[in-house]
Amino acid sequence: MEPSDPLIPPPLSRSVPRLILRLAIIAALVWGGLSLFNWLQAHIADLEDAARARALTTLVIVSVVAYALIIAIPFVPAIEIGIALMVMEGSIIAPFVWLATVLGLLIAFGFGRWVSLDWLHGFFRDLHMRCACEMVSRIKTQAPQARLAGLSDRLPGWLAPLATRFRYGMVAALLNIPGNVALGGGGGILMMAGISRLFTPLFTIFTIAIATAPVPLAVWLMGADFLK
Repeated sequence: MEPSDPLIPPPLSRSVPRLILRLAIIAALVWGGLSLFNWLQAHIADLEDAARARALTTLVIVSVVAYALIIAIPFVPAIEIGIALMVMEGSIIAPFVWLATVLGLLIAFGFGRWVSLDWLHGFFRDLHMRCACEMVSRIKTQAPQARLAGLSDRLPGWLAPLATRFRYGMVAALLNIPGNVALGGGGGILMMAGISRLFTPLFTIFTIAIATAPVPLAVWLMGADFLK
């Protein structure tokens, strides 16, 4: 039998097979995302000469849709595809890249918000990640305000207001920080925001839409030369 304490890891004979299966699924998703990323890069390069002279093609549309799916995957720098599309296609594609970015980040947020906390707890427990298990337990048992108060107490004084009262603004800032792939990229940031259960869908939609708008809007108004 597994330990009755939910924070005590189960025996290896039980946890290892489950862990291998879960990691295999995650690895397959990441591999698929990276493969799609490389495929898109290659085909975008092939289009570079011909695509400048015409409007959206079927491949570009497929690339935008795929970009929305890729950007939802944590630690994948999919924003490079969006910039490449805008550089090659110019202002005509900028609104579509923006919509794809918003959609992709919302997919990541939605997955995090509606994923089973019991599944997450079991996943972290099999990994012997006690702190992560405690975090999931707090999300399950504590009201949002209690968790915000606890988070504020644990953070440095200068950071506490940003992570609690101004948390939507902090997410917007993190989405625009260069090198945020080290934090999980846009997909990872929004997935963790969803898991925390501290962000409402409506305000999150507005936050994502506003935070991701400046570059596509600038390209739409001023052309792709803005990125060069």
